[in-house]
Amino acid sequence: MSFNGEHSLQRFWLGRDSMGDVPVESVRLFAPAKLTTSLRVVGVRDDGYHLIDAEMVSLDFGDSLIVDCESAGPSSVTYADVSGRTIAIGADDLVTRALAMVGREAKVRVEKVIAAGAGLGGGSADAAAILHWAGTTDLIQAASLGADVPFCVAGGRARVRGIGEQIEPLPFESRVFTLLTPPVMCSTPAVYKAWDELGGPLGDHGNDLEPAALEVAPELVRWRDELAEASGLRPRLAGSGSTWFVEGAFPGAGRVVAQTSPAR
Repeated sequence: MSFNGEHSLQRFWLGRDSMGDVPVESVRLFAPAKLTTSLRVVGVRDDGYHLIDAEMVSLDFGDSLIVDCESAGPSSVTYADVSGRTIAIGADDLVTRALAMVGREAKVRVEKVIAAGAGLGGGSADAAAILHWAGTTDLIQAASLGADVPFCVAGGRARVRGIGEQIEPLPFESRVFTLLTPPVMCSTPAVYKAWDELGGPLGDHGNDLEPAALEVAPELVRWRDELAEASGLRPRLAGSGSTWFVEGAFPGAGRVVAQTSPAR
């Protein structure tokens, strides 16, 4: 199902309260995945953060968040995978931090479709969905949560610079991509550290971080080659990994065919 890239809101009833006559209202939010279609590392700040020049797009698949702000008690956030099993997440997750930033209390259940460590902005997309729900779309505030959060708030297609906080909207282009996410998590700090140790980009891959990611997780080559064989194209790495992608539709086991989605 396509959600047109929006952090869409759907209100529905969870049930009734302890008195039996007051409906408990909840809201379902959609948090679209983001795909980094190109990435250049153009410098390093004095504080060690890397400066990028990238193009990112929103996709029509992602996580769902069920937000219940009517139940009594402090905020709580739980995560579940596609089969409904609970996922253990640290207490300092981005959704909890986003709730604290906007000064709201809610019980949130995050139904994860975007794999962790896949380079598709899963945690950032979830935080951005909370910011939209709370009516907060300030990109400077969003950047304090993480480098990918500003784009996930803006959505659509954009040129992204700085450490991710400089968003330049670009005209929407309807495109289709095939993604293959290996069961491998790529640590973004580890990939940038490897980039530093390699002395900068090696070759022209469309993503300066690709050689560094292969240093961190050389087993990624297996899935790159699998997607290359299926598509006849040279896959690119999404962000710091671990997802590989090609343009076009090449459905198959373990692959996701996704369309780009416009900004809100």
